[in-house]
Amino acid sequence: MDQVLEWRSQSRLLDEVAQALRERIYAGVYAPGATLRQERIAAEFGISRTPLREAFRVLERDGLVVNKPGSGVRVATADLPKLLDAYAVREAMDGVAARNAAERATPAEIEQLTKLVDLQKKLITDWNPSAYSQSNVDFHLMIISVARNASLAALVPLLHLTSQVFAPAFALSSERASAAVAEHVVILDAIQKRNPDEAERVARAHIHATAVRLKAQLAVQKKTTEA
Repeated sequence: MDQVLEWRSQSRLLDEVAQALRERIYAGVYAPGATLRQERIAAEFGISRTPLREAFRVLERDGLVVNKPGSGVRVATADLPKLLDAYAVREAMDGVAARNAAERATPAEIEQLTKLVDLQKKLITDWNPSAYSQSNVDFHLMIISVARNASLAALVPLLHLTSQVFAPAFALSSERASAAVAEHVVILDAIQKRNPDEAERVARAHIHATAVRLKAQLAVQKKTTEA
């Protein structure tokens, strides 16, 4: 990008820089494994290296980047064991979010969720992987939002990490996306019926299904390595 970014507030510079970097990683501008060159990014953003280094530390805590001496800062790469750990947390998180959504979502919010699922169905028909990935994140983000559980907010980076950054490298296909949308329909139905127990159960099963597939892929990788 040639234009220097304009930051809204110097006092919030760190947060804004970190968010700008997150959005680029989520969008694939900085791909997994890519080196993030401080001098180039600082010049592009029109900032000094100090807030940039602090922003990198924030992203490192989020699991989005790694900083190793001698190799610099790189976007984290997909790692099946680490991803499986993340999905174990996602299973609990999504279950709580769906339960709270069934208890607290307004009719207007449920209608928004319905429109998102309808959009996903269209994206499956005319397969668009990047648009589907974004719609999938939007669906889960909205459930977290309408759950109105402040404790879930801290786990939002985990949603992006699993659903948008790493998981597509292992699991994204039109067939799996179609199955996922069918599972979204079931989650939405439980929320619409104000059934917290069922909403939590099906939301957890939805995430667990992905974890099962990833475990199978990990087993294949181990066999290939040992062969």
